[in-house]
Amino acid sequence: MKAQLQVKKNSALLHSGVYDIDNGDDFGKACADVWFALRERQLNNESSIGALMEHLDRGVFDLLAGAQIVVSSIG
Repeated sequence: MKAQLQVKKNSALLHSGVYDIDNGDDFGKACADVWFALRERQLNNESSIGALMEHLDRGVFDLLAGAQIVVSSIG
């Protein structure tokens, strides 16, 4: 089944993507994709290696804390 997975926090869209989700493993892979996409964005937005090292271990977790995951069927 095609599904759109969106992650929102305080009405701001953090991530949106379309995935084939047929079972728990597929859903886990979609969530892992979200994690890696947010981590990549963090890597690209840090101003220096020092700043990156300070935020790398908790940056994505802190960003996702309190976020909502919305899954919608497509087609």
